[in-house]
Amino acid sequence: MTDVQPAPTGRRSRSAGGADARRAARTNQVTPPAGYIRRKIKTYEPFSDDQLELIERNAETVLQETGIDFYEDEEAVQMWKEAGADVKHSETDPKRFRVRFPKGLVRALIKTAPREYTQHARNPANSISIGGNNTVFAPVYGPPFIRNLDEGRRYATIEDFRNFSMLVYMLPSLHHAGGTLCEPVDIPVAKRHLDMVYTHIKYNDKPFMGSVTSGERAADSVAMAELLFGKEFVDQNCVMTSLINANSPMVWDGVMLGALKVYARANQATVISPFIVAGAMSPVTTVGTLTQILAEASVGIAFTQLCRPGAPVVFGTFAASMSMQSGAPTFGTPEPALVTFGAAQLARRMGVPFRSGGGLCGSKIPDAQAAYESANTLWSTILSGVNFCLHAAGWLEGGLASGYEKLIMDADQLTMFQKLAEGADFSENGQAMDAIREVGPGSHYLGCAHTRANFETAFWRSGLADNNSYEQWRDEGEQDIVARANTQWKKMLREYEAPPLDPGIDEALQAYMAKRKEVLPDSVS
Repeated sequence: MTDVQPAPTGRRSRSAGGADARRAARTNQVTPPAGYIRRKIKTYEPFSDDQLELIERNAETVLQETGIDFYEDEEAVQMWKEAGADVKHSETDPKRFRVRFPKGLVRALIKTAPREYTQHARNPANSISIGGNNTVFAPVYGPPFIRNLDEGRRYATIEDFRNFSMLVYMLPSLHHAGGTLCEPVDIPVAKRHLDMVYTHIKYNDKPFMGSVTSGERAADSVAMAELLFGKEFVDQNCVMTSLINANSPMVWDGVMLGALKVYARANQATVISPFIVAGAMSPVTTVGTLTQILAEASVGIAFTQLCRPGAPVVFGTFAASMSMQSGAPTFGTPEPALVTFGAAQLARRMGVPFRSGGGLCGSKIPDAQAAYESANTLWSTILSGVNFCLHAAGWLEGGLASGYEKLIMDADQLTMFQKLAEGADFSENGQAMDAIREVGPGSHYLGCAHTRANFETAFWRSGLADNNSYEQWRDEGEQDIVARANTQWKKMLREYEAPPLDPGIDEALQAYMAKRKEVLPDSVS
């Protein structure tokens, strides 16, 4: 499915085939079972109830005194006015309205939002539950570029989008197909959402996200989902969870509101996410940033309930800090981790699922910087109790590039976090008293019956990392982890087999796309 040629691998010995077989066996052993994570470890909650109440009071003050701007959506403004909010028209911009919210209005509306919901996949075995003690990993979202070891960085195409969709389908540690895996710039902007949604449906049978770049494109996503699942089923069940970003600081614009209204009214889930780079779009302090996030997200979440009470919705945030020297976003740093921990606590107090985290990094290539920053972000993700983790794998260059090798490397690490989330085994086997009695003082456990019975599954093992001797590594070609990941994604694409799709549904989807493309412009916006 790809015309990229394998990268040079350096020295190889005659025993390389055996090494490949051993690595394949090792990879098979660590593959986690299909399905999202049911966390059995406790969440880390660094903020006290008094501190969280202070943030909540400050956010209420912001909503009452400062307010939130609504831009280019008079219907939304009218809905807030009818709900009891104070609306003032901008004196300088006829398309902008300042909305202020009486104390308690927003919180009262949010009460109809569900604490947990199921997103159905076309393969029921891949349906997921978002909220509660569950964590769902979804891949990178939004980059206009891709990067791989062979070609470096280039603009993404629809072939790349299909490749990423197929890889995500084959990676058990990714529980969700995601949304804009990369921007296929070889298709006109006004039409590409159709190809992206179709790709998710055709080449993957995990849950997926819809288009949010306009209300019209969101409506196309819902229509295609109705062809797949049936109109009545979609009206009564969630089959899409889609990302809606606030235009921080404290603005909700017509593009995002248009998509939000379509999805909420169709009973489809939205992730309401202030897009925060602290120091530029929020205060430089953790508490100030949390206050603004809560104010922005609360209004978006409440608005979904104005559109349709009971519509599933997720409290989201994208948290990053900023280099005060260059102005570039930074990742894997302490302050965004604290924001993630705090926002997760606030979401639980609000009673809705939470989205944040991911394998985030600012590095341009999958190097040590990328690994450190992604690991730091993923640790706070799992410990904070994130329910929906977007950008869990494949993110490079601050979100400007989707990395083929990075996707494979991150997905490998996600299996480790899945193992961690399972917690410790307190069964009779886990207590290992028979092993302790057998070995006794002064001996070792390598040959005891308990070790022999458990050695294959006792410890998590990476499918990519090399833990052999220097000599064996040298004789197997001196490959680093990026080269091994490069080999693996190419092998996966060669072996890919599409999940079955009803031919009648496939034909209906293609007919819908063709009809829509006849009337949509070949525009660049």
